[in-house]
Amino acid sequence: MYDGIVQELIDEFGRLPGIGPKSAQRIAFHILQTPTFDVARLSELLIEIRVRVRFCEICGNVAEQERCAICRDPRRNPALICVVEDAKDVAAIERTREFRGLYHVLGGAISPIAGVGPDDLRIAQLMTRLADGTVQEVILATNPNLEGEATASYLSRLLTTMQITVSRLASGLPVGGDLEYADEVTLGRAFEGRRVL
Repeated sequence: MYDGIVQELIDEFGRLPGIGPKSAQRIAFHILQTPTFDVARLSELLIEIRVRVRFCEICGNVAEQERCAICRDPRRNPALICVVEDAKDVAAIERTREFRGLYHVLGGAISPIAGVGPDDLRIAQLMTRLADGTVQEVILATNPNLEGEATASYLSRLLTTMQITVSRLASGLPVGGDLEYADEVTLGRAFEGRRVL
C-alpha cells in the first residue's frame, strides 16, 4: 500500500501478536510523524532485551539474572506455588498484591490442535520442584479456556499422587458486570464458587 521502507515497517509491526494492519499502520505513522519519538532508544532496547533477558532457572519467569526477583525474595512463602501459563500471568497476579508464594511458569498450555502436549511444557521441572516436600499447596492458575482447563485437569491428576493440596483459581462474574450478559458457563461457575457472607 505504501512505498518501500514505510510498508516494510508496517509489515513488521503487523507481525507482532495482537497488532492488526490498522494498528501497525498507526504505530508506524506515529513514529514517522512524531519528531520527539526516540527511535534510537527503541532500537537499543530491542537489541538489549535479546542479550540481557532470560528465563529464571527455577520458575521460568523473565529475569535478567539466573533467578528472577520473586525467586530471590526471602519473604516469599516457599510452601505455596502458583502455576501459570506465561510470564505475563505472573505480572497480572502480582498486581493484585494478594499472593505471597512462588510461581511456576509452564510456557503455554496443552493444546492438541496446536501440537502442544505435556512434554512441551515445563511440567517435568514442576515435578522436580515438588519432590523435596517443601511445597504444601499448588494453585493452578491457568486460563479459563479449553486449553487452560485441559492443562489444569492434567496437572490435577498428576499431582493427586503427592501429599500436596491442589487448588484452582475461582472463576465467575466480573466486578461491574451484568448478569444478563454472562454466558452460561461463567454464571454456572459463579454459582459453584459462591461463598457465605
